Order: sequence, then C-alpha cells, then structure tokens
Amino acid sequence: MYYFCRFLVWLYMHIAYSLRYVGRKNIPKKKSVIYASNHRSYADPPLVGAGSRGKISFMAKEELFENKAFALLIKMLGAFPVSRGKGDTAVIDTAVEKLNNKRSLMIFPEGTRSKDGKVGRGHSGAALIAAKSGCPIVPVGVVYGEKLRFRTKLRVVYGEPIDPADYVEICENPNPRQLSKLKKRYMADIKRIVEGEPEVQAETVSDGGTDNE
Repeated sequence: MYYFCRFLVWLYMHIAYSLRYVGRKNIPKKKSVIYASNHRSYADPPLVGAGSRGKISFMAKEELFENKAFALLIKMLGAFPVSRGKGDTAVIDTAVEKLNNKRSLMIFPEGTRSKDGKVGRGHSGAALIAAKSGCPIVPVGVVYGEKLRFRTKLRVVYGEPIDPADYVEICENPNPRQLSKLKKRYMADIKRIVEGEPEVQAETVSDGGTDNE
C-alpha cells in the first residue's frame, strides 16, 4: 500500500509541475538515510519523498493528525507527530527507531518554510539523529522560481551523502560542538544546491598603477 500511494503522489507531482529529479544516484541503496531538505512549501514532503529510495518516515506537526481521515493517509505515508516548541526528546528516539527499522527519515532543518526562497538557519536535529543512529545525511534542495504554480519548472536535487562519523562520535550523547560542525556542513550543502556556489570577490590590490597600464 505504501508504494502504491507513493506512486500516486509521484504521478500527481509530475502532472502538477514540470518536475525533474537530479542526483538520485547519490542516494545509498538498501540503507537508511536522513534526507535533510530546504523548506519552501507544503508540497516539499511529497516532492522529496516521491523521488527517494525505500520507505520514508517524516515528522509532521501534531495539528495535521486532528482530522482522522487525513491522519490515516499521512500515517500510511510514514508520518509521525511532533509537538513543535516543546523540546520533545521522544521524537528523536522515534526517529532513531524508524531508521533502525530500515526506514529512511525526511527532515527540514530550517524548522519552518522560507518566505523568500533562500535557505535559512538550520537546527541540529538532523545532526543529533545522525549521531545517534550512524545513518548518513543526504542534503536535498527543492529548487524553483519565486512561486509554486501549476506546471512550474521545478528540480529536486539530491546531494552527496555525508557520513556523520566524519564529524561526530556515534553515540547516545554526542558532543554539542561536534553536532554544530555537522549541522554547518549539511546546511552549507543545502544552500549550495539551492542558491549555487557563493561568489568569490576578487581581491583589490593597490599598487599606485592604473587600469590602462
């Protein structure tokens, strides 16, 4: 049922948008991963999920589970509730448990949707989950113009996976400073995918000469 529902989502997304998936070869096969994506619209979870590998779980705000019919649908697609702003450590444990049970995890480190399309400051939740589970992080960029409309040209780009062991000790209580380094790495990768390489400004050297010499 999961794969049938995901196929319907994939089909709908290709009808609604001029959609292209890029970099799916970067997603490790037969391995649980953490998809860390920028967040621009409510369409992001199905857009990212439809191009992923294997079964995915994702955090959804608890208000979405108030409608029983809709709650049943998103649970079938792998959603589990999170109480935002309450520091619920049980959510982290649930996420790690999903990964240990061979499901991948989708997370939006910014925590909220971007209003200007630029990648905002990220949180360390994905880093903490990666450190506890040992699962790689796949940075993802949902890339399009100013607004998402019918048949908007849109790309979902999957970057190269990041091994958390390169940044943090894999353990139950990882070092916060190491978590910060890992967070900066995947946020930099997401930003690079979405906004491109940062411009390098040429250094101006004053030597008393002129441009025409």
